[in-house]
Amino acid sequence: MAGELTTNNKKMTAGRLKSRPQFLAVRQGEKRKGGFFLLEVLDRKEPETEARVGFTVTKKHGNAVERNRMRRRLKEAVRLHAGFAMQPGHDYVVVARRDVLKASFKELAAELKTRVETKPKHKRSGDGRPRNV
Repeated sequence: MAGELTTNNKKMTAGRLKSRPQFLAVRQGEKRKGGFFLLEVLDRKEPETEARVGFTVTKKHGNAVERNRMRRRLKEAVRLHAGFAMQPGHDYVVVARRDVLKASFKELAAELKTRVETKPKHKRSGDGRPRNV
């Protein structure tokens, strides 16, 4: 079973976000919403440094055992499937949702890989006009 989950792609390791200011800085970046998690991405404008990733699971999603299980599943999905797709010089924060526990690992890894590889969409101009006009 472990053999079918691994990929043959060259894997690059991702560094870790560890301190609160690092996590708060990423909140200013782009947000990519998904069914299992929210992915926040920040370009640090340092292309020569490795990508860094952090994981957030809030207390409203369960007790400590469930939160740790969510975090472990996301970490493993990043390690096996999405770490190589992360761009150097970028920070990523994965904010888990409760559905991470119910999803199959294959679905979780596929969505994570898709969200990491998604290119940012063009932002609306800030001209202040309402959308329905």
